[in-house]
Amino acid sequence: MQFTWTYSGSEQRKVRTFLQAHGVSHRMFSQMKHNGGAILKNDKQVYTSDYLDDGDQVTIIMPTEKSNDLVVADYKPLTTIFENEHWLVVDKPYGLTTVPGHADRLHTLVNQVKGHLEEIKAEDLVPHVVTRLDRDTSGIVLLAKHRFAHAVMDQQLQEHTVEKFYVAYVSGILSEDHGDIHAPIGRMDDDFIKREVRDDGKPSRTEYWVERRYDEGGVQPMTRVKVQLHTGRTHQIRVHFQNLGHPLVGDNLYGGPRWYGLKRQALHAYHMKFYDPFIEAYREFNTTLPEDLKGLHDLT
Repeated sequence: MQFTWTYSGSEQRKVRTFLQAHGVSHRMFSQMKHNGGAILKNDKQVYTSDYLDDGDQVTIIMPTEKSNDLVVADYKPLTTIFENEHWLVVDKPYGLTTVPGHADRLHTLVNQVKGHLEEIKAEDLVPHVVTRLDRDTSGIVLLAKHRFAHAVMDQQLQEHTVEKFYVAYVSGILSEDHGDIHAPIGRMDDDFIKREVRDDGKPSRTEYWVERRYDEGGVQPMTRVKVQLHTGRTHQIRVHFQNLGHPLVGDNLYGGPRWYGLKRQALHAYHMKFYDPFIEAYREFNTTLPEDLKGLHDLT
């Protein structure tokens, strides 16, 4: 995998500085140095300490990522929203873990993506998860198909410039039409899984807009909200609404009621927007509600 840029400037610039501005990280420099990659200036190999003049072409050649034998391929078909040589955007169903862990090492989304990469005979066979969802949250997951794409997206995540929207059904009636929750989240003492709002937690921000209040006609009292994640803490949306006294419908872990036969938290990632440096433009993706949440949406 290789990428080329042209330097334009009236003053000389170091190769390292130029490439860093294009998203090449310190880790990637190390990978190119030790694993068979290269940096070229006008098709000749150079060092990162060398200088560029106006019009010089710089090319990086990334070493191929070989398959990790510890990740077993699962050939179950993916629900693909978009795919090219850099990105894979999928619609993850609830009940599917994103990455292998102690509970499941064989049938996660990453296992399925590896199976997909093998089937299409991709050169790089290591799935890079950019955004992940809880096992029982459905919706859009973004994966990078090579380490450079992952690196540039990781920078956007750190800068909170990736736009992520969810639809959630929370128990009870929210009084405010709009809220912006700033509450630090950390792991609960003596609990490996659950999180809580706590003073020593990491800064966390969740913004929401009320779309509908279900408070008439004999339906259970709940509120449908559009939610934007400004940070990406584990269980963030679930914890923030539980802390408000309105846990998500179906969220058994955080005290949400299991109304209307729902078997998981009523949370779906339906929209994502990010800047794609390979086309120098934004990409935007949407997905519809799965069947179990459509049942809540259509209540009258």
